[in-house]
Amino acid sequence: MRWAKRFNIIFEIIFIIVCHFFAGVLPSCGDMANAGSAMAENKTGMGRLDVEDSLGTMLRHPSLAAFAKHMLPQPEDADREMPLKNISRLMPWHSHIRPEAVLAGINRIIDDSAKGQTVFYPFYAMPPLAEQTGLFFFRGRPDAPFALICPGGGFRYVGSLHEGFPLALVLNEQGFNAFVLQYRTGGERVACEDMAKALSWIFRNAKELKVDTRGYSVWGGSAGARMAADLGSYGPKALGGDDLPKPACVVMAYTGHDWISRNEPPTFAVVSTDDPIASAYVMNERIKALQRHGVDAEILNFNHAGHGFGTGEGTDAVGWMDEAIKFWQRQLKKLGIRQE
Repeated sequence: MRWAKRFNIIFEIIFIIVCHFFAGVLPSCGDMANAGSAMAENKTGMGRLDVEDSLGTMLRHPSLAAFAKHMLPQPEDADREMPLKNISRLMPWHSHIRPEAVLAGINRIIDDSAKGQTVFYPFYAMPPLAEQTGLFFFRGRPDAPFALICPGGGFRYVGSLHEGFPLALVLNEQGFNAFVLQYRTGGERVACEDMAKALSWIFRNAKELKVDTRGYSVWGGSAGARMAADLGSYGPKALGGDDLPKPACVVMAYTGHDWISRNEPPTFAVVSTDDPIASAYVMNERIKALQRHGVDAEILNFNHAGHGFGTGEGTDAVGWMDEAIKFWQRQLKKLGIRQE
């Protein structure tokens, strides 16, 4: 199984690099046709944004400016004049990116900030780590359990705009609190360390945040799913965090991760059979292995969603989050944690 894991990781990295190269050098016809409107901006810099506003407007927005760079997958590569309707260009390894869904997450942050709520929290005390990481907090019902969301990006970028914020909004609709993790890129080890540190910070500040730490879940897509699985396998302390319980459930979307430990938490997985990066076979085999070990584990297989489909809108995977949330709710019920 170890050689298979290495092969999966190498294949994913090669595929991702190729996609990134072509995404950067071959702008779409729509991009060229809309070049003239790329400078369209919200002149006041206030209020909600729309798809015609530029990336620069978002970065300068008074409700976002203090932490806006953390929202970008690769801040150093971002074209400030690009309209937000072309936001998919910043996330070449994701698919089915809907600008309206991205804007819904951004505007939710703007709305919460306008209400005087803190929406972005550093979990490291000192630079440079504090400048490279952080947590976006999407509030659900006060004192409800929370989900920690780890967006993917091949450990090259963090796709929160597509694979973090939209998921948080769906979880909020069910009353759950959600944190979207901005972690360091460069590799699985440092990313997992940041995840463990962030989780420890949430536990230490749970009372002020008004979140229930019992029965928390961790969600991830692609590289983020590897991180979520690692947290389930090894626990926060082994990854550099405090001595805390493992998650009540792990939700993994489209990753070739195949390792399992002796004590895995309940796991929900989702993948598409036409995924060119993450092997559906590997994911299904991991779920079968967990089930053989007596772990409550489920997987949803779709056929036309590709890789990096986020919430699944626009694909046959739409609605997968509803099933994942039901799975988490069953785990909470087993733990005796009431859902109002």
